[in-house]
Amino acid sequence: MQVQIQALLAVIEEGAGQGRAGGSGLRSHMEMAKPAIFNREAGKVGGFVTACRSYLKMKMREGTVEEQVIWVLSYVQGGSADIWKENVMEELEAGEMEYESIEEFFTSMKKEFGGEEEATKAAELRQLEQGGRTMEEFVQIFKGIVRGSGYKGQPLVEEFKRGINRGIRRKLMEAENPPTSIENWYRRATALDRNWRESRKEKERLRGKKETMGGGAPKQEQRQSLL
Repeated sequence: MQVQIQALLAVIEEGAGQGRAGGSGLRSHMEMAKPAIFNREAGKVGGFVTACRSYLKMKMREGTVEEQVIWVLSYVQGGSADIWKENVMEELEAGEMEYESIEEFFTSMKKEFGGEEEATKAAELRQLEQGGRTMEEFVQIFKGIVRGSGYKGQPLVEEFKRGINRGIRRKLMEAENPPTSIENWYRRATALDRNWRESRKEKERLRGKKETMGGGAPKQEQRQSLL
């Protein structure tokens, strides 16, 4: 089955490389990273679909849905993922299954493998903490894990509140108008964290300036007291 897919893939990629009628010459010559092999590893299907979608959009936009599906399947390898791939290929060849769009195929793939990913991401989200990260860094990591975790609404807000540093959480919760939506929590926590870091940096600068200007006197006094 893999040999058959590779043969079909060679024909597809040759057509994509030469550019189909109406396609963009610039797009066809742009370098684009291909997705990593998907082997049904827990938590990976979302990233795999995103990588495939980006590549198809840039390099195989003019391909048929069947060509795009075959291309995606060429990167599905290993264990039970191979069995699923062979079943899909056989159903396509027999005309038992037909996708209206590549997005319909991606939806089917997420349903097949997404349950494991949701459980993995939900567990990862419950363990995530800001620690020494800036709020900008934490928010981006948090958003990445949230996608596909199943968290929405107030439970999502509560996980974000739990994960950020205690001082920022307390200030926002005790504010006259505390944030309610997750987007407001992102925005206000980021602003508060940035202001705090800038203030701390300024204090350290001023402290260093004072020590530089008056650093010699204390040492002289200390030496004199020891005499």
